[in-house]
Amino acid sequence: MKLLIGDKNYSSWSMRPWLLFKHFGIPVEEVLIHLNEPGTKSAILAHAPTGPGKVPCLIGDDGSATWDSLAIAETLAERFPQHALWPRDPAARSHARSVSAEMHSGFGDLRSNMWMNIRASFPGKNATPGVLADIARIEAIWSQCLATHGGPFLFGEFGIVDAMYAPVVMRFNTWQPSLSETAAAYVRRVTALPAVKAWIDNALRETHTAPYLDECP
Repeated sequence: MKLLIGDKNYSSWSMRPWLLFKHFGIPVEEVLIHLNEPGTKSAILAHAPTGPGKVPCLIGDDGSATWDSLAIAETLAERFPQHALWPRDPAARSHARSVSAEMHSGFGDLRSNMWMNIRASFPGKNATPGVLADIARIEAIWSQCLATHGGPFLFGEFGIVDAMYAPVVMRFNTWQPSLSETAAAYVRRVTALPAVKAWIDNALRETHTAPYLDECP
């Protein structure tokens, strides 16, 4: 299998499936394609001509293409049932899918105003009312999951739902909004996870830049 990803410093969508491969030790060939370049889309389509020309995209060992981070996560859960990528308990699994989908489709103010840039530091900036509302909802999700399932991750052990929220953790590290102690402690645990630390270390070593994401107005 091959996993097409964008720059680790910026590509929140790429981070999610990459963490699942890394954390669960699933072999994959990583193909890094720089974002926001004239040839970005054509480089992706060269590997996956049936897709939309976006990352992440998983090329299966049968040549099939699966794009979108949540679709890739579901594919891995099906192909590698020996790993508890989703919770084993049906009720917990339903809850995990729900909050993963909420992350996948929502939180537009947070995405727009606190973008992922691991190398940057913008403490206290862009905390608009819409962003603060998104953060409050995320904190409520995290608190409920941790209280219900006992931690250390949202449903006990690290899984798809934590991978879906890992880019939010990266955003919180960069923008440093005020967080509850429960949320701040979860941020620290996710940041320290070996797979996440490996992604961060790789991002810090990258030299390709997207200038419009490196400055905060």
